[in-house]
Amino acid sequence: MLTKKQLELLEFIHKRVQRDGVPPSFDEMKQALDLRSKSGIHRLITALEERGFIRRLAHRARAIEIVKLPESMGGEPSTGFQPRVIQGDKGAATAANLEPVVAAATEVPLVGRIAAGVPIEAITDDASQVAVPQQMLRNAGRHFALEVKGDSMIGIGINDGDVVVIRETGSAETGDVVVAQVEGYEATLKRFLRKGNAIALEAANPAYETRVFREDQVEVQGILVGLIRTY
Repeated sequence: MLTKKQLELLEFIHKRVQRDGVPPSFDEMKQALDLRSKSGIHRLITALEERGFIRRLAHRARAIEIVKLPESMGGEPSTGFQPRVIQGDKGAATAANLEPVVAAATEVPLVGRIAAGVPIEAITDDASQVAVPQQMLRNAGRHFALEVKGDSMIGIGINDGDVVVIRETGSAETGDVVVAQVEGYEATLKRFLRKGNAIALEAANPAYETRVFREDQVEVQGILVGLIRTY
């Protein structure tokens, strides 16, 4: 799953490579994505590299190679995010009497870490899977899991090290706990509050202040539907 800014950068690099044969400079990327500093570009490139979409080649100027493209840009369909249903074993069965038994767990991708505190780069690894109780997935749509880092949501029982289960969606209602992308590349787990034309991301810990952003600075990536804790 790519953020809006990550996809914009990948598209920009791809078009420039097709046109000129070389990737754009960091200054050109920063201008194209309307970012204030090159540090934002560095983060986006790192995220794209960790997801396997690009490769940086050492000791060469503008050394960025596109490895693959997402489906939205004509790439091959990904198989890494397909939940797998675990079926129970009733012993031998014939085609006539086969009655599948579906266990009350489904595997969803554990796609990285999310900050319950100051926003950090998140959603960085799509290799792992986690078994999720089926009752957490009562709503239709794609789900993913994230490991929580930080203590800003301890007031509602979300602790450092917990795994949160998220239903992927681009919208939220006031009061929902969401994964929110902030300014295109940072992500955090917070309570979503709409205040006129602004969005407030509220912690559940008095040690953290509520942060208020313009509506165009916040992109909802999903809504919290469950939590998994290992003791």
